[in-house]
Amino acid sequence: MVSPLKVGIAGLGTVGAEVVRLIEQQGSALTARCGRDIRVVAVTARSKSRKRGLDLRGIKWAESPLALANDPSIDCFVELMGGAGDPALGAIEAALKAGKSVVTANKALIAKHGVKLGGLAERFGGALNYEAAVGAAIPIVKVLREGLAGTEVNRVYGILNGTCNYILTRMEQEGISFEECLKDAQRLGYAEADPSFDVDGHDTAQKLAILASLAFGTKVAEKAVFVEGISSIMPEDLRAAEELGYRVKLLGVAVRTETGIEQRVHPTMVPKSSSIAQVMGVTNAVTIDGRGISPITLVGPGAGGAATAAAVVADIADVARGVRPLPFGQPGEDLVATQQAPMRRHEGGYYIRLMARDLPGTAATIATRLAEQNISLESIVQRQPNGSAPDAGKRKSEPVPVILVTYATSEDAVNRAIQAVKRDKVITGRPQLIRIEKN
Repeated sequence: MVSPLKVGIAGLGTVGAEVVRLIEQQGSALTARCGRDIRVVAVTARSKSRKRGLDLRGIKWAESPLALANDPSIDCFVELMGGAGDPALGAIEAALKAGKSVVTANKALIAKHGVKLGGLAERFGGALNYEAAVGAAIPIVKVLREGLAGTEVNRVYGILNGTCNYILTRMEQEGISFEECLKDAQRLGYAEADPSFDVDGHDTAQKLAILASLAFGTKVAEKAVFVEGISSIMPEDLRAAEELGYRVKLLGVAVRTETGIEQRVHPTMVPKSSSIAQVMGVTNAVTIDGRGISPITLVGPGAGGAATAAAVVADIADVARGVRPLPFGQPGEDLVATQQAPMRRHEGGYYIRLMARDLPGTAATIATRLAEQNISLESIVQRQPNGSAPDAGKRKSEPVPVILVTYATSEDAVNRAIQAVKRDKVITGRPQLIRIEKN
């Protein structure tokens, strides 16, 4: 008879409490699938007296995460506290050095210390599983690390933050501003009181850095990711995208190029016919492009207690089965260092919205500056400020929105053209630039 897997859980918030419930509720099914029992034998949290709706009788209460990690009675240490530093970091290091397996949902910690922790897991023989750190219930880590081990991945990209996707969805469907939608998202609990980590793109950047490591064999490097958030997106951009056959999403994109691995997070126009464009609300999605296979898109809840807990329990089940994959799909010593690829080298199509002064020769000046940078236009649309077509018989004194969509060009060329147009003083305000991913 195989002995039970004895689990210790640090952190009994929404996710931690749900993990305890799932293991209890799914006990028989887990035993059948894993060939051994899984038992929660010890826990720790900041408050012992807090009501959690759990029956913790018979379960040891550890004094601290570090004490739990060093407890010889547990085989698997589950970290659900969060934070890139201590106590999570020190406790995980202690558990791995003791030869225990570790399961975590902590994206910040994996993004900052994943390579180091993976090395400890390799050295001392435990597993380091972190499926819930990226995309919650979407099994993207296992797909990249194990399911596509024999496939050369060329690009991985996706919607990795439900808050941003919810805001962009509401803005598109209801025509409301970013500020108005954000306030509503905070009221409904979809956005934090300080939403900057989400809406400025940093949450997506941490997740993308992890996916890039798995896809391309690079060291996890959040600082190598170019990051741009969604606060500059306006309803008129979403209306224009609709008319042009696109939808705006905050994407994390990691792609293999001739000069290295490009990692970037920014608002992106994607064709409405694409799978990723259909993903609305708080849902997440990840698409993988690989040599010899059609694109694979995984869609599901990217956050929430139940979804995250399900991924954590799946990782615990792998430990119970004796599955010990290398944390990043290959030995840590083989992972390649990566630097941030200059965005000026990025090539693709661009949506550009300018507020043009209603003066003779303005359109010709803009076209000339683009042509000087060898930028070809796929389409050009000029509107009155209220969204209607311009009236040829009337001259308006206020600036007129001009929307340009380019064929593939370089970011450097686009920026040079826009700077030249600014110097000509034929536009006002800040130009809007959104990159386009065609496929």
